[in-house]
Amino acid sequence: MGSQRLLGPPGESFWAGKRVFLTGESGFKGSWLSLWLLHLGAKVVGFSLPEDNPMFSQARGFIPPIDATAGDIRDYTAVRDAMQACAPDIVIHFAAQPLVRLSYKEPLFTFGSNVMGTANILEAVRQVGNVRSVVIITTDKCYADQQWLWPYRENDRLGGHDPYSASKACAELVTSSFRSSFFDDADAPGVATARAGNVIGGGDWAEDRLIPDIVRAFLAGKPVHLRRPDAVRPWQHVLEPLNGYLQLAEKLWSDNTFAESWNFGPTDGEVRSVEWMMRHFAEFWGTHPGWTLDEGPHPHETELLRLDCSKAQQRLGWGSIWGAGKALQVTADWYRRQADGEDPLKLAEEQIASYVSELKDHVA
Repeated sequence: MGSQRLLGPPGESFWAGKRVFLTGESGFKGSWLSLWLLHLGAKVVGFSLPEDNPMFSQARGFIPPIDATAGDIRDYTAVRDAMQACAPDIVIHFAAQPLVRLSYKEPLFTFGSNVMGTANILEAVRQVGNVRSVVIITTDKCYADQQWLWPYRENDRLGGHDPYSASKACAELVTSSFRSSFFDDADAPGVATARAGNVIGGGDWAEDRLIPDIVRAFLAGKPVHLRRPDAVRPWQHVLEPLNGYLQLAEKLWSDNTFAESWNFGPTDGEVRSVEWMMRHFAEFWGTHPGWTLDEGPHPHETELLRLDCSKAQQRLGWGSIWGAGKALQVTADWYRRQADGEDPLKLAEEQIASYVSELKDHVA
């Protein structure tokens, strides 16, 4: 990011004591955000399907404890009752079916979770009535694949070839409809969507994601099978978009003009290919067996994806401070140290503290 001046990290002055209803808190991104929010003094109430996440299982015992309800976002009554019991100030909605390849195998589950799950969250917000900020997490893959070289902006056409991408485009439309129909007056909660690039970091164990696949192969002493080594994505460390979500929630608290869609991704010079990511991760890992080409067949996936994040930079004061190399370095460090027996929760806390410290160095 060089000399770019940023707003700085989220502060306890805003988040301390805020009640946050966080769906998908047992997942990869939700686990990281839960820890960050707890350190900021927020009261986190989670809602998600049970999930065997090594980091989250330890976060359950974190002091103060995370109050979480096991439930399915496709069940409106369960969502409404949990939100009503929480009486949240802020809602951040992660819970989803997040995998492209799984969406080909389970399209109905994908559409049910990602489309109706979003509608259920927004209807619960409408019925509960005391929420001030709502951030709906979608994805950079909600854009129609134009197969062009330019980064996608927030006003580009939505779409999706695969069920995952299409379902997230639908979630954007659902959110826009609720915002226009029910949340358009001055007293209504601010409702925004966040479209992040490909996220990496410790604690992600999902199938068919690049870094977890690499780590599993390296730990087993086997070469990594890459499906599309030339595919290009806007990779970023998980803490980068999480900072954006928190900054966005703060803005929505008092200003409905931020109730829009927002891109969060790396600078254009940090957009990298799968093969580049594999090669540099291997360098940080050390001894490894390399990679081979998995010739498939494979279902359709976008070859080139880039994001224009200038709106978030100019209006939110948000920006990426860890390039792809730094993101890979801290990610490899997390997995190596966790594999050596270190506490995954403490590793995450250490990296959050490091990231916040660097953010402070960029404050205007």
